[in-house]
Amino acid sequence: MEKKPGVYICAGCGIGSAMDVQALTKVAVGEFKVPVCQTHECLCGKEGLALLHAHRSESGINTFVLAACSQRVMTDVFDFGPDCIVERVNLREQVAWCHRPGEEDTLMMAEDQLRMGIIRARETELPAPFCIEGPSRKVLVVGGGLAGITAAREAAKAGYETVLVEKTDRLGGYLKGVHKLPPLGPPYEEPEEFNLEELVRELEEDSRVTVYTGARVGRISGAPCMFDVQILQNGSEIRERVGAVVLATGSVPYDPQRLEGLGYGTYPDVITASELESMFQNGGPVRPSNGQPVKSVAFVLCAGSRDPRHLPYCSAACCVESLKQAKYFKAADPAVPVYVFYRDLRAHGTYELFYKELQKDGVLFVRGSVTSVSDDGSGGLVVQSDDVLTGSPVLSESIDLVVLATGMVPTTAFGEPFKAQTPKEGEEESSVPEDAVLISNLLNLEYRQGPELPALKYGFPDSHFICFPYESRRTGIYAAGTVRAPMDYARAEVDGTGAALKAIQCVEMVAEGKAVHPRAGDLTYPEFFMQRCTQCKRCTEECPFGAINEDEKANPLPNPTRCRRCGVCMGACPERIVSFKNYSVAMVGNMIKSMEVPEEDEEKPRILVLVCENDAYPALDMAGIKRLSYNPWVRFIPVRCLGSINLVWIADALSKGIDGILLLGCKHGENYQCHFIKGSELAEIRMSKIQETLNRLVLESDRVRLEQISVADYPRLPGILDEFAARVQELGANPYKGF
Repeated sequence: MEKKPGVYICAGCGIGSAMDVQALTKVAVGEFKVPVCQTHECLCGKEGLALLHAHRSESGINTFVLAACSQRVMTDVFDFGPDCIVERVNLREQVAWCHRPGEEDTLMMAEDQLRMGIIRARETELPAPFCIEGPSRKVLVVGGGLAGITAAREAAKAGYETVLVEKTDRLGGYLKGVHKLPPLGPPYEEPEEFNLEELVRELEEDSRVTVYTGARVGRISGAPCMFDVQILQNGSEIRERVGAVVLATGSVPYDPQRLEGLGYGTYPDVITASELESMFQNGGPVRPSNGQPVKSVAFVLCAGSRDPRHLPYCSAACCVESLKQAKYFKAADPAVPVYVFYRDLRAHGTYELFYKELQKDGVLFVRGSVTSVSDDGSGGLVVQSDDVLTGSPVLSESIDLVVLATGMVPTTAFGEPFKAQTPKEGEEESSVPEDAVLISNLLNLEYRQGPELPALKYGFPDSHFICFPYESRRTGIYAAGTVRAPMDYARAEVDGTGAALKAIQCVEMVAEGKAVHPRAGDLTYPEFFMQRCTQCKRCTEECPFGAINEDEKANPLPNPTRCRRCGVCMGACPERIVSFKNYSVAMVGNMIKSMEVPEEDEEKPRILVLVCENDAYPALDMAGIKRLSYNPWVRFIPVRCLGSINLVWIADALSKGIDGILLLGCKHGENYQCHFIKGSELAEIRMSKIQETLNRLVLESDRVRLEQISVADYPRLPGILDEFAARVQELGANPYKGF
């Protein structure tokens, strides 16, 4: 498009009193020859918007540079349609509200931010969305338990065709072996009946749902809105094209044979909670040792859960399941002694009322860690535990039946780790740590990065646990139910609904060429200038989402509908062949070069801060809202993710004479908060390499630093920025200054 730019500077919200806005017009008109540059007292007000829309319709302005408030606010107000480019320059939160009014440094900071905004608008192109022909809006659900049935039912109710694949010959999953459910409604005092057959029949009679039982997924290839699925059933092969996938394959109980000292496999009257549930479902419990009625029972909670030797996590539903089963006994015979050995009883929410009802029923709750289950010499069992308060051992009376509440193990946790390809001779080894991708024969994805969902160390599919709990690291594939996290029945039902809605959101947005998350609605996607590709495989190795495969010659094969638009591939590429319409290596490099860098004798160092837009940029805005002040030598450039930072930007900044470079991004590691999973980690790996280079060039490596923060860390930001500025001043001027 032929650009007709206009620069508009707002004087409201304290901007006009903090700096000379007329001086900013000289930057736009004098330095950049912008034909239209106006100031206004309140751009977002009625008159200000009327001015902007008038220039849009009457003068044909189609590239707006708005020097006003943060890009994170007023997005709908400053939307002039898909055929306009809008670049926001943050003069309010990050300049006027954080720095002394009327100071030279405050104005210089605003001028630099405006320069970079004008450059960005000048080099931005209107996005042309990647739209595929005939996108599929069908949803595939893998797993026919409660979460899977719920996901399929809710997607169908919303009007979407759904395919459900269940490996057994009957739907229901764990529910098939359940006698009753925990209380789901007031007064929350009695287990509830449920009708699995009715639930299944309702689903199977829905014309929008196709159910394959006794089937499994043989292969999934393609990408969102064009996943090609091979379903294997009774020796036959069925092919479906779907838009999104819900993984709801559930979990299995932890193997009780591994619980040393608790007697399973040694004493026949030590059973698991699922085995007891089947007994109640089939006529009632009896002692496996002699077939006699159970006259006393003990429940051992956290059998394997919250134990670093077995399952380090809480399995969420065990406590309530044991309460439910204790109620079975008390409802049948109030005189039956029922013991519950627990460390912490986690009956949250309305389950607390159920717990209190069991106390009224006379269930004996013993708080202690069970150390052994043994024969008492008369055919009964003795449970020994260490009392939590006193630490002394406690022995139970003779017990007829001991029930182990074993934890949940997700079905993704079986198999061998998937190994990344070994570099060939002469190739650089990937710096990315091996993903914990597990081969578990659930989805059989045709992805270069592995056949299943990348998983956390406990086997649960990896997601951004704070912001995007349903998301996996494979776009368009959403986990639900106990395969995603330990949960009870009520939460599994909600979880299935949530995953179905995410799948629907995915197919609708991808069909329009939009990103799903976290850059929801983004119409750009990475474009590859393949003529310069050296087949180094950095982009395919480092992409956190499996968005890039390779052909037989190791050329990258991008899958735009898998892409999350993080730009990690752009940061990884040493040849700089990857770019977006509104975000490229050259664009940011030119923004850096547009900064004014004072001479050494002016004693005004310059610090470039590359700011992750997900946590660090909002944190800076929060610091402004709270009127926290910090050193004015800093200049901010928002980036999509620290993983998108190309090392050439560091070189550009140093060659420009910039004295320090600070990277502000999300926390990485085990409990990462990076919205793009590995972005901050990759940035740190890359920075370690450039710091080695700086040392070889006799440039202090302290000039480049990475700081991890979350949005809640905004009170720390002034200290971080001021401390780094002090360190840069201590190091002295960049020796390349003035060259």
